[in-house]
Amino acid sequence: MFTPRDLAQIKEMNLSLAEVEEQLKRFKQGFPYLTIISAATIDKGIMRIPETAEKQYIEEWAHFLRDDHQVVKFVPASGAASRMFKDLFAFLDADYAVPTTEAEKTFFGNIDKFAFYLSLDASCKDLYGHTVSELVERGRYKDVVSALLMPDGLNYGYLPKGLLLFHKYPEGNRTPVGEHLTEGSYYAMNRDREVNIHFTVSPEHRPFFEALVGARKSAYEMKLDCFFDVSYSEQKPSTNTIAVDMNDEPFREEDGSLLFRPGGHGALIENLNDVDAEIIFIKNIDNVVPDRLKPHEAQYKKLLAGVLVRLRQRAFGYLEKLEKGNCSTEELAEMFEFTKNELCIIPPEGGLTESLPDYLKRKLDRPFRVCGMVKNVGEPGGGPFIVKNADGTASLQILESSQIDPNDPKAMEALKKSSHFNPVDLVCAVKDRKGKKYHLPDYVDKNTGFISKKSKNGKELKALELPGLWNGGMSDWNTIFVEVPISTFNPVKTVNDLLRPEHQ
Repeated sequence: MFTPRDLAQIKEMNLSLAEVEEQLKRFKQGFPYLTIISAATIDKGIMRIPETAEKQYIEEWAHFLRDDHQVVKFVPASGAASRMFKDLFAFLDADYAVPTTEAEKTFFGNIDKFAFYLSLDASCKDLYGHTVSELVERGRYKDVVSALLMPDGLNYGYLPKGLLLFHKYPEGNRTPVGEHLTEGSYYAMNRDREVNIHFTVSPEHRPFFEALVGARKSAYEMKLDCFFDVSYSEQKPSTNTIAVDMNDEPFREEDGSLLFRPGGHGALIENLNDVDAEIIFIKNIDNVVPDRLKPHEAQYKKLLAGVLVRLRQRAFGYLEKLEKGNCSTEELAEMFEFTKNELCIIPPEGGLTESLPDYLKRKLDRPFRVCGMVKNVGEPGGGPFIVKNADGTASLQILESSQIDPNDPKAMEALKKSSHFNPVDLVCAVKDRKGKKYHLPDYVDKNTGFISKKSKNGKELKALELPGLWNGGMSDWNTIFVEVPISTFNPVKTVNDLLRPEHQ
Protein backbone atom coordinates (compact mmCIF):
# COMPACT_ATOMS: atom_id res chain seq x y z
CA MET A 1 0.00 0.00 0.00
CA PHE A 2 2.79 2.42 0.89
CA THR A 3 5.64 3.39 -1.44
CA PRO A 4 9.18 4.22 -0.29
CA ARG A 5 8.22 7.88 -0.72
CA ASP A 6 5.22 7.34 1.59
CA LEU A 7 7.40 5.72 4.22
CA ALA A 8 9.82 8.64 4.09
CA GLN A 9 6.92 11.08 4.50
CA ILE A 10 5.57 9.11 7.48
CA LYS A 11 9.00 9.15 9.11
CA GLU A 12 9.29 12.90 8.48
CA MET A 13 6.01 13.38 10.42
CA ASN A 14 7.59 11.56 13.40
CA LEU A 15 4.97 8.84 12.99
CA SER A 16 5.59 5.12 12.77
CA LEU A 17 4.15 2.85 10.08
CA ALA A 18 2.31 0.93 12.82
CA GLU A 19 0.61 4.15 14.02
CA VAL A 20 -0.55 5.02 10.52
CA GLU A 21 -1.84 1.49 9.92
CA GLU A 22 -3.74 1.69 13.22
CA GLN A 23 -5.31 4.96 12.07
CA LEU A 24 -6.38 3.36 8.78
CA LYS A 25 -7.92 0.50 10.73
CA ARG A 26 -9.94 3.07 12.73
CA PHE A 27 -11.56 4.38 9.55
CA LYS A 28 -12.77 0.88 8.68
CA GLN A 29 -13.82 -0.15 12.20
CA GLY A 30 -15.03 3.18 13.52
CA PHE A 31 -15.18 4.09 17.21
CA PRO A 32 -17.47 2.37 19.71
CA TYR A 33 -20.21 4.36 21.41
CA LEU A 34 -19.73 4.75 25.14
CA THR A 35 -21.93 2.90 27.63
CA ILE A 36 -23.84 5.53 29.57
CA ILE A 37 -25.10 4.72 33.05
CA SER A 38 -26.93 8.02 33.52
CA ALA A 39 -26.68 11.76 33.11
CA ALA A 40 -24.69 13.54 35.79
CA THR A 41 -27.03 15.90 37.63
CA ILE A 42 -27.07 17.95 40.81
CA ASP A 43 -26.42 15.62 43.78
CA LYS A 44 -25.65 12.80 41.34
CA GLY A 45 -22.23 13.73 40.04
CA ILE A 46 -22.43 17.54 40.00
CA MET A 47 -21.57 19.45 43.17
CA ARG A 48 -23.66 22.48 44.00
CA ILE A 49 -21.66 24.39 46.58
CA PRO A 50 -23.72 26.45 49.04
CA GLU A 51 -22.94 30.14 48.99
CA THR A 52 -21.93 29.92 52.66
CA ALA A 53 -19.20 27.39 51.80
CA GLU A 54 -17.77 29.23 48.76
CA LYS A 55 -15.56 31.46 50.88
CA GLN A 56 -13.82 28.46 52.49
CA TYR A 57 -12.83 27.01 49.11
CA ILE A 58 -11.68 30.39 47.80
CA GLU A 59 -9.55 30.92 50.91
CA GLU A 60 -8.13 27.42 50.46
CA TRP A 61 -6.97 28.41 46.97
CA ALA A 62 -5.50 31.68 48.25
CA HIS A 63 -3.56 29.76 50.89
CA PHE A 64 -2.28 27.33 48.24
CA LEU A 65 -1.04 30.21 46.06
CA ARG A 66 0.90 31.67 49.00
CA ASP A 67 2.99 28.50 49.11
CA ASP A 68 5.59 27.73 46.46
CA HIS A 69 3.42 26.06 43.80
CA GLN A 70 3.68 26.50 40.05
CA VAL A 71 0.40 27.46 38.38
CA VAL A 72 -0.16 27.94 34.64
CA LYS A 73 -3.10 29.26 32.67
CA PHE A 74 -3.34 27.17 29.47
CA VAL A 75 -5.20 28.74 26.54
CA PRO A 76 -5.87 26.82 23.29
CA ALA A 77 -5.57 29.65 20.76
CA SER A 78 -4.70 28.10 17.40
CA GLY A 79 -6.89 28.14 14.33
CA ALA A 80 -8.22 31.00 12.21
CA ALA A 81 -11.37 32.92 13.14
CA SER A 82 -13.00 32.27 9.76
CA ARG A 83 -16.04 30.52 11.30
CA MET A 84 -16.66 33.60 13.42
CA PHE A 85 -17.30 35.51 10.18
CA LYS A 86 -19.22 32.79 8.34
CA ASP A 87 -22.23 35.08 7.74
CA LEU A 88 -20.07 37.92 6.40
CA PHE A 89 -18.17 35.59 4.05
CA ALA A 90 -21.56 34.39 2.78
CA PHE A 91 -22.56 38.03 2.22
CA LEU A 92 -19.43 38.62 0.12
CA ASP A 93 -20.39 35.65 -2.08
CA ALA A 94 -24.09 36.53 -2.26
CA ASP A 95 -25.71 37.89 -5.43
CA TYR A 96 -27.25 40.79 -3.49
CA ALA A 97 -25.37 43.94 -2.45
CA VAL A 98 -27.21 45.19 0.64
CA PRO A 99 -27.67 43.53 4.06
CA THR A 100 -30.59 41.09 3.77
CA THR A 101 -30.30 38.44 6.49
CA GLU A 102 -30.82 39.16 10.17
CA ALA A 103 -27.11 38.59 10.88
CA GLU A 104 -26.06 41.05 8.15
CA LYS A 105 -28.53 43.72 9.33
CA THR A 106 -27.42 43.31 12.94
CA PHE A 107 -23.76 43.67 11.98
CA PHE A 108 -24.19 46.85 9.93
CA GLY A 109 -26.82 48.32 12.27
CA ASN A 110 -24.36 48.20 15.16
CA ILE A 111 -21.04 48.43 13.37
CA ASP A 112 -19.78 51.39 15.40
CA LYS A 113 -20.16 49.37 18.63
CA PHE A 114 -17.41 46.89 17.74
CA ALA A 115 -14.01 47.37 19.36
CA PHE A 116 -12.39 47.03 15.94
CA TYR A 117 -14.46 49.87 14.43
CA LEU A 118 -11.73 52.52 14.47
CA SER A 119 -9.25 50.08 12.90
CA LEU A 120 -11.83 49.17 10.27
CA ASP A 121 -12.45 52.85 9.58
CA ALA A 122 -8.73 53.36 8.96
CA SER A 123 -8.61 50.26 6.75
CA CYS A 124 -11.50 51.56 4.63
CA LYS A 125 -9.78 54.93 4.23
CA ASP A 126 -6.54 53.25 3.12
CA LEU A 127 -8.23 50.92 0.64
CA TYR A 128 -11.08 53.02 -0.73
CA GLY A 129 -10.47 56.61 0.39
CA HIS A 130 -13.71 56.64 2.41
CA THR A 131 -14.72 55.99 5.99
CA VAL A 132 -17.01 53.13 6.97
CA SER A 133 -20.02 55.43 7.27
CA GLU A 134 -19.30 57.00 3.85
CA LEU A 135 -19.07 53.57 2.21
CA VAL A 136 -22.33 52.50 3.89
CA GLU A 137 -24.07 55.69 2.67
CA ARG A 138 -22.96 54.83 -0.87
CA GLY A 139 -24.27 51.27 -0.51
CA ARG A 140 -20.76 49.80 -0.68
CA TYR A 141 -21.38 47.31 2.11
CA LYS A 142 -19.22 44.60 0.58
CA ASP A 143 -16.23 46.93 0.49
CA VAL A 144 -16.58 47.37 4.25
CA VAL A 145 -16.69 43.60 4.79
CA SER A 146 -13.73 43.09 2.49
CA ALA A 147 -11.72 45.71 4.41
CA LEU A 148 -12.47 43.76 7.59
CA LEU A 149 -11.87 40.19 6.44
CA MET A 150 -9.39 40.17 3.58
CA PRO A 151 -5.57 40.11 3.76
CA ASP A 152 -5.21 43.55 2.16
CA GLY A 153 -7.43 44.94 4.94
CA LEU A 154 -7.51 43.91 8.61
CA ASN A 155 -7.33 40.21 7.63
CA TYR A 156 -9.77 39.28 10.41
CA GLY A 157 -11.17 36.40 8.37
CA TYR A 158 -7.82 34.61 8.47
CA LEU A 159 -6.26 35.65 11.79
CA PRO A 160 -6.90 33.64 14.98
CA LYS A 161 -9.47 34.98 17.45
CA GLY A 162 -6.77 35.78 19.98
CA LEU A 163 -5.47 38.63 17.80
CA LEU A 164 -8.81 40.35 17.09
CA LEU A 165 -10.00 43.40 19.02
CA PHE A 166 -12.86 42.26 21.27
CA HIS A 167 -13.44 44.92 23.94
CA LYS A 168 -13.26 48.71 24.23
CA TYR A 169 -11.19 50.50 26.86
CA PRO A 170 -10.29 54.19 27.26
CA GLU A 171 -6.56 53.39 27.29
CA GLY A 172 -6.77 51.21 24.16
CA ASN A 173 -8.99 48.39 22.95
CA ARG A 174 -8.10 44.85 23.88
CA THR A 175 -7.73 41.44 22.22
CA PRO A 176 -8.52 38.09 23.90
CA VAL A 177 -4.77 37.68 24.45
CA GLY A 178 -4.78 40.87 26.52
CA GLU A 179 -7.90 39.76 28.36
CA HIS A 180 -6.37 36.40 29.27
CA LEU A 181 -3.22 38.08 30.57
CA THR A 182 -5.31 40.41 32.70
CA GLU A 183 -7.62 37.66 33.90
CA GLY A 184 -4.69 35.48 34.91
CA SER A 185 -3.62 38.11 37.44
CA TYR A 186 -6.96 37.69 39.24
CA TYR A 187 -6.58 34.02 40.18
CA ALA A 188 -3.27 32.54 38.92
CA MET A 189 -0.68 34.91 40.41
CA ASN A 190 1.88 33.22 42.66
CA ARG A 191 3.47 34.61 45.80
CA ASP A 192 6.18 36.31 43.70
CA ARG A 193 3.42 38.12 41.76
CA GLU A 194 4.24 36.13 38.64
CA VAL A 195 1.53 34.95 36.24
CA ASN A 196 2.35 32.07 33.86
CA ILE A 197 0.29 31.95 30.67
CA HIS A 198 0.69 29.37 27.91
CA PHE A 199 -0.90 29.76 24.46
CA THR A 200 -1.10 26.96 21.90
CA VAL A 201 -0.78 28.62 18.49
CA SER A 202 -0.40 27.79 14.82
CA PRO A 203 3.16 28.14 13.47
CA GLU A 204 2.15 30.82 10.97
CA HIS A 205 0.50 32.93 13.70
CA ARG A 206 3.11 32.58 16.41
CA PRO A 207 5.13 35.67 15.38
CA PHE A 208 1.96 37.79 15.62
CA PHE A 209 1.20 36.52 19.14
CA GLU A 210 4.77 37.17 20.22
CA ALA A 211 4.73 40.67 18.73
CA LEU A 212 1.42 41.55 20.39
CA VAL A 213 2.52 40.28 23.81
CA GLY A 214 5.90 41.94 23.42
CA ALA A 215 4.25 45.29 22.66
CA ARG A 216 1.67 45.22 25.46
CA LYS A 217 3.13 43.10 28.27
CA SER A 218 4.97 45.90 30.09
CA ALA A 219 1.87 48.09 30.19
CA TYR A 220 -0.20 45.25 31.65
CA GLU A 221 2.51 44.48 34.21
CA MET A 222 2.65 48.10 35.34
CA LYS A 223 -1.14 48.39 35.55
CA LEU A 224 -1.65 45.08 37.37
CA ASP A 225 1.53 45.14 39.49
CA CYS A 226 2.66 41.69 38.40
CA PHE A 227 5.04 39.91 36.02
CA PHE A 228 3.94 37.79 33.08
CA ASP A 229 5.81 34.72 31.89
CA VAL A 230 4.19 33.97 28.52
CA SER A 231 5.06 30.77 26.65
CA TYR A 232 3.82 29.19 23.43
CA SER A 233 3.64 25.79 21.80
CA GLU A 234 2.47 24.42 18.49
CA GLN A 235 0.61 21.23 17.74
CA LYS A 236 3.17 18.50 17.11
CA PRO A 237 3.32 16.97 13.60
CA SER A 238 3.36 13.54 15.25
CA THR A 239 -0.25 14.16 16.37
CA ASN A 240 -1.42 14.60 12.77
CA THR A 241 -3.60 11.84 11.38
CA ILE A 242 -3.78 10.37 7.89
CA ALA A 243 -6.81 11.26 5.75
CA VAL A 244 -8.65 8.74 3.59
CA ASP A 245 -10.97 8.92 0.59
CA MET A 246 -14.58 7.77 0.76
CA ASN A 247 -13.41 4.16 0.20
CA ASP A 248 -11.14 4.33 3.26
CA GLU A 249 -7.99 4.32 1.13
CA PRO A 250 -5.23 6.85 1.85
CA PHE A 251 -6.12 10.24 0.37
CA ARG A 252 -3.44 11.51 -1.95
CA GLU A 253 -2.55 15.05 -2.96
CA GLU A 254 -2.24 15.95 -6.65
CA ASP A 255 1.51 15.23 -6.47
CA GLY A 256 0.80 11.73 -5.10
CA SER A 257 1.86 12.45 -1.52
CA LEU A 258 -0.22 11.35 1.46
CA LEU A 259 -2.47 13.89 3.16
CA PHE A 260 -2.08 14.29 6.91
CA ARG A 261 -4.33 16.60 8.91
CA PRO A 262 -4.19 18.06 12.44
CA GLY A 263 -5.76 15.57 14.84
CA GLY A 264 -8.18 18.05 16.46
CA HIS A 265 -7.89 19.64 19.90
CA GLY A 266 -7.26 16.20 21.39
CA ALA A 267 -3.72 16.52 20.04
CA LEU A 268 -3.14 19.22 22.65
CA ILE A 269 -2.80 16.61 25.39
CA GLU A 270 0.82 16.43 24.19
CA ASN A 271 1.21 20.20 24.62
CA LEU A 272 -0.40 20.01 28.05
CA ASN A 273 1.95 17.17 28.95
CA ASP A 274 4.94 19.40 28.20
CA VAL A 275 3.79 22.21 30.51
CA ASP A 276 5.85 22.18 33.71
CA ALA A 277 3.29 23.07 36.36
CA GLU A 278 1.44 21.55 39.28
CA ILE A 279 -1.93 23.22 38.65
CA ILE A 280 -3.19 24.17 35.18
CA PHE A 281 -6.26 26.27 34.39
CA ILE A 282 -7.74 25.58 30.94
CA LYS A 283 -10.03 28.04 29.23
CA ASN A 284 -10.78 28.74 25.56
CA ILE A 285 -9.37 31.83 23.87
CA ASP A 286 -12.77 33.37 23.05
CA ASN A 287 -14.35 32.99 26.50
CA VAL A 288 -13.32 36.34 27.97
CA VAL A 289 -15.08 39.34 29.51
CA PRO A 290 -14.23 43.02 30.04
CA ASP A 291 -12.62 44.13 33.30
CA ARG A 292 -15.95 45.11 34.91
CA LEU A 293 -17.00 41.43 34.91
CA LYS A 294 -13.66 39.85 35.78
CA PRO A 295 -14.06 39.79 39.60
CA HIS A 296 -17.25 37.72 39.21
CA GLU A 297 -15.54 35.43 36.69
CA ALA A 298 -12.44 35.03 38.87
CA GLN A 299 -14.50 34.16 41.96
CA TYR A 300 -15.60 30.90 40.35
CA LYS A 301 -12.16 30.04 39.01
CA LYS A 302 -10.88 30.30 42.57
CA LEU A 303 -13.81 28.20 43.75
CA LEU A 304 -13.02 25.40 41.29
CA ALA A 305 -9.34 25.55 42.25
CA GLY A 306 -10.21 25.39 45.95
CA VAL A 307 -12.31 22.27 45.40
CA LEU A 308 -9.42 20.72 43.48
CA VAL A 309 -6.86 21.47 46.18
CA ARG A 310 -9.06 20.11 48.99
CA LEU A 311 -10.02 16.85 47.29
CA ARG A 312 -6.54 16.19 45.94
CA GLN A 313 -5.06 16.75 49.39
CA ARG A 314 -7.40 14.15 50.85
CA ALA A 315 -6.37 11.72 48.12
CA PHE A 316 -2.69 12.39 48.90
CA GLY A 317 -3.30 11.67 52.57
CA TYR A 318 -4.96 8.37 51.75
CA LEU A 319 -2.16 7.41 49.35
CA GLU A 320 0.42 8.06 52.04
CA LYS A 321 -1.42 5.71 54.39
CA LEU A 322 -1.76 3.07 51.67
CA GLU A 323 1.96 3.21 50.90
CA LYS A 324 2.79 2.64 54.56
CA GLY A 325 0.46 -0.36 54.56
CA ASN A 326 -1.41 -1.99 57.45
CA CYS A 327 -4.49 0.22 56.99
CA SER A 328 -7.38 -0.76 59.23
CA THR A 329 -10.67 -2.02 57.85
CA GLU A 330 -12.28 1.25 58.92
CA GLU A 331 -9.62 3.34 57.13
CA LEU A 332 -10.00 1.33 53.91
CA ALA A 333 -13.77 1.69 54.14
CA GLU A 334 -13.38 5.47 54.51
CA MET A 335 -11.12 5.63 51.43
CA PHE A 336 -13.53 3.49 49.43
CA GLU A 337 -16.43 5.78 50.34
CA PHE A 338 -14.32 8.77 49.27
CA THR A 339 -13.73 7.31 45.81
CA LYS A 340 -17.39 6.34 45.52
CA ASN A 341 -19.13 9.40 46.94
CA GLU A 342 -16.68 12.28 46.50
CA LEU A 343 -15.01 11.21 43.24
CA CYS A 344 -18.11 9.41 41.93
CA ILE A 345 -16.23 6.25 40.93
CA ILE A 346 -18.68 3.35 40.90
CA PRO A 347 -17.00 -0.04 41.48
CA PRO A 348 -17.55 -2.95 39.05
CA GLU A 349 -20.92 -4.69 39.35
CA GLY A 350 -19.29 -8.09 39.87
CA GLY A 351 -16.98 -6.83 42.61
CA LEU A 352 -13.27 -5.99 42.60
CA THR A 353 -10.84 -8.25 40.75
CA GLU A 354 -7.90 -6.91 42.79
CA SER A 355 -7.27 -6.21 46.45
CA LEU A 356 -9.01 -3.15 47.89
CA PRO A 357 -5.69 -1.36 48.66
CA ASP A 358 -4.49 -1.92 45.07
CA TYR A 359 -7.81 -0.67 43.70
CA LEU A 360 -7.64 2.45 45.87
CA LYS A 361 -4.04 3.19 44.88
CA ARG A 362 -4.92 2.85 41.19
CA LYS A 363 -7.88 5.18 41.43
CA LEU A 364 -6.39 7.79 43.74
CA ASP A 365 -2.94 8.06 42.13
CA ARG A 366 -4.07 9.80 38.94
CA PRO A 367 -4.33 13.34 37.56
CA PHE A 368 -7.25 15.36 38.96
CA ARG A 369 -9.51 17.79 37.17
CA VAL A 370 -12.39 19.94 38.39
CA CYS A 371 -14.75 21.00 35.62
CA GLY A 372 -17.16 23.90 35.81
CA MET A 373 -20.67 22.93 34.71
CA VAL A 374 -23.32 25.46 33.69
CA LYS A 375 -27.01 24.90 33.13
CA ASN A 376 -27.77 23.94 29.55
CA VAL A 377 -29.53 26.78 27.77
CA GLY A 378 -28.87 25.62 24.24
CA GLU A 379 -25.19 26.58 23.94
CA PRO A 380 -22.78 24.01 22.44
CA GLY A 381 -20.57 22.05 24.77
CA GLY A 382 -19.80 18.60 26.11
CA GLY A 383 -22.32 17.15 28.54
CA PRO A 384 -21.65 15.51 31.94
CA PHE A 385 -22.47 11.81 32.23
CA ILE A 386 -21.65 8.78 34.34
CA VAL A 387 -20.05 6.32 31.91
CA LYS A 388 -18.82 2.75 32.13
CA ASN A 389 -15.05 2.32 31.81
CA ALA A 390 -13.00 -0.51 30.31
CA ASP A 391 -12.09 -1.84 33.79
CA GLY A 392 -15.77 -2.28 34.72
CA THR A 393 -15.98 0.81 36.92
CA ALA A 394 -18.11 3.82 36.04
CA SER A 395 -17.05 7.45 36.44
CA LEU A 396 -17.77 11.02 35.45
CA GLN A 397 -17.01 11.90 31.83
CA ILE A 398 -17.67 14.78 29.49
CA LEU A 399 -19.25 13.50 26.27
CA GLU A 400 -19.97 14.99 22.87
CA SER A 401 -23.13 13.96 21.04
CA SER A 402 -21.06 11.93 18.54
CA GLN A 403 -20.08 9.56 21.36
CA ILE A 404 -23.69 8.71 22.24
CA ASP A 405 -25.49 5.85 20.47
CA PRO A 406 -28.70 7.31 18.97
CA ASN A 407 -30.21 3.79 18.87
CA ASP A 408 -29.66 3.11 22.58
CA PRO A 409 -32.88 4.02 24.49
CA LYS A 410 -31.06 4.24 27.83
CA ALA A 411 -28.41 6.55 26.38
CA MET A 412 -31.02 8.77 24.72
CA GLU A 413 -33.01 8.93 27.96
CA ALA A 414 -29.85 10.03 29.78
CA LEU A 415 -29.22 12.64 27.10
CA LYS A 416 -32.75 13.95 27.57
CA LYS A 417 -32.17 14.28 31.33
CA SER A 418 -28.81 16.01 30.95
CA SER A 419 -29.16 19.43 32.53
CA HIS A 420 -25.66 20.93 32.28
CA PHE A 421 -22.67 21.26 29.95
CA ASN A 422 -18.99 22.05 30.28
CA PRO A 423 -17.89 25.32 28.65
CA VAL A 424 -14.19 24.28 28.69
CA ASP A 425 -13.68 25.57 32.21
CA LEU A 426 -11.21 23.26 33.93
CA VAL A 427 -8.63 23.29 36.69
CA CYS A 428 -6.19 20.40 36.54
CA ALA A 429 -3.66 18.89 38.96
CA VAL A 430 -1.04 16.97 37.01
CA LYS A 431 1.63 15.96 39.56
CA ASP A 432 1.61 13.16 42.09
CA ARG A 433 2.04 13.65 45.83
CA LYS A 434 5.84 13.46 45.46
CA GLY A 435 5.87 16.21 42.84
CA LYS A 436 6.43 13.98 39.82
CA LYS A 437 4.51 14.91 36.67
CA TYR A 438 2.04 12.32 35.40
CA HIS A 439 2.60 11.26 31.78
CA LEU A 440 -0.77 12.48 30.52
CA PRO A 441 -0.96 10.43 27.27
CA ASP A 442 -1.14 7.33 29.51
CA TYR A 443 -4.59 8.46 30.69
CA VAL A 444 -6.19 8.86 27.26
CA ASP A 445 -9.00 6.56 26.10
CA LYS A 446 -8.00 5.93 22.49
CA ASN A 447 -11.46 4.52 21.72
CA THR A 448 -13.07 7.95 22.04
CA GLY A 449 -11.99 9.66 18.81
CA PHE A 450 -14.36 10.25 15.92
CA ILE A 451 -14.41 10.47 12.14
CA SER A 452 -15.52 13.61 10.31
CA LYS A 453 -16.10 14.41 6.64
CA LYS A 454 -14.03 17.17 5.00
CA SER A 455 -12.93 18.12 1.51
CA LYS A 456 -9.66 19.06 -0.20
CA ASN A 457 -9.40 20.59 -3.67
CA GLY A 458 -13.05 19.75 -4.28
CA LYS A 459 -12.65 16.08 -3.32
CA GLU A 460 -14.43 14.54 -0.34
CA LEU A 461 -12.34 12.90 2.37
CA LYS A 462 -12.61 11.47 5.86
CA ALA A 463 -10.57 12.89 8.73
CA LEU A 464 -9.65 11.24 12.02
CA GLU A 465 -10.08 13.35 15.16
CA LEU A 466 -8.09 12.27 18.22
CA PRO A 467 -9.88 11.85 21.57
CA GLY A 468 -10.89 15.37 22.64
CA LEU A 469 -8.64 17.15 25.13
CA TRP A 470 -11.31 17.40 27.85
CA ASN A 471 -13.30 14.37 26.65
CA GLY A 472 -11.48 11.09 25.94
CA GLY A 473 -8.11 12.81 26.33
CA MET A 474 -8.76 13.00 30.09
CA SER A 475 -10.89 9.88 30.37
CA ASP A 476 -8.78 8.17 33.05
CA TRP A 477 -8.43 11.23 35.31
CA ASN A 478 -10.20 11.73 38.61
CA THR A 479 -13.02 14.05 37.65
CA ILE A 480 -15.17 16.37 39.74
CA PHE A 481 -18.05 18.43 38.34
CA VAL A 482 -19.00 21.69 40.06
CA GLU A 483 -21.94 23.89 39.08
CA VAL A 484 -21.01 27.48 38.18
CA PRO A 485 -23.28 30.28 36.91
CA ILE A 486 -24.00 30.60 33.19
CA SER A 487 -22.70 34.17 33.55
CA THR A 488 -19.15 32.73 33.63
CA PHE A 489 -19.57 31.49 30.04
CA ASN A 490 -19.31 34.24 27.42
CA PRO A 491 -17.90 32.75 24.19
CA VAL A 492 -17.65 34.59 20.90
CA LYS A 493 -18.71 32.13 18.21
CA THR A 494 -19.92 34.74 15.71
CA VAL A 495 -18.89 38.36 15.29
CA ASN A 496 -22.33 39.53 16.44
CA ASP A 497 -21.75 37.84 19.82
CA LEU A 498 -19.49 40.82 20.52
CA LEU A 499 -22.66 42.93 20.64
CA ARG A 500 -23.97 41.05 23.67
CA PRO A 501 -24.07 43.17 26.85
CA GLU A 502 -21.29 41.02 28.38
CA HIS A 503 -18.89 42.20 25.68
CA GLN A 504 -19.87 45.85 25.52
